[in-house]
Amino acid sequence: MAFQRKLLCTLALVVASLHVAAAGDPDILTDYVVPSTIVNLTSDLFTFTGMRVIINAPPPPAFKVLKASMAEFPGLNGQSVSYAVLQYPTGSVNPPHTHPRASELLFLLMGTLEVGFVDTTNKLYTQTLKQADMFVFPKGLVHYQYNADPKNPALALSAFGSASAGTVSIPNQVFNTSINDNILAKSFNTDIATIQKIKLGLRC
Repeated sequence: MAFQRKLLCTLALVVASLHVAAAGDPDILTDYVVPSTIVNLTSDLFTFTGMRVIINAPPPPAFKVLKASMAEFPGLNGQSVSYAVLQYPTGSVNPPHTHPRASELLFLLMGTLEVGFVDTTNKLYTQTLKQADMFVFPKGLVHYQYNADPKNPALALSAFGSASAGTVSIPNQVFNTSINDNILAKSFNTDIATIQKIKLGLRC
């Protein structure tokens, strides 16, 4: 229970203090954008309660992300900001991916994480984060997070400079599409059987 109170206080502090400098969304000409489906505007448009599910909940069996982007929280439209709570059980990974429309500022609330990104010169930057550390993933670059701790889960909060940062999973984008197996085999200098084995593993 003490941990949950500490988590709530930490989340409140982070949400109040994190500012994303480089906004990725176009400016709007009004204070906010009201969805066409709303007839009577209330403060509900500016409130998101979807993160309540993590309170008193056990760690998930696999990596899990809870998003507060424009899709889940329409009040963010035009505000150039969104958040995500990232839950990492022991040994889990957030596979290599990109956010095409925003940089990401990650704040580690609990545990440890191995993080890294690759720049356009193919140079890898890695870091081991501890509780209360922050790390920035530049816009559009391939990056990942890994909880190597065999005993303890990790929890992080990420801020994005867009209400709709987008996520492109590299494994899914490459192997769970209709790209011909022969093309993939040639691209990765391997055989079709290996490509099909990778595809099968991603479907499990």
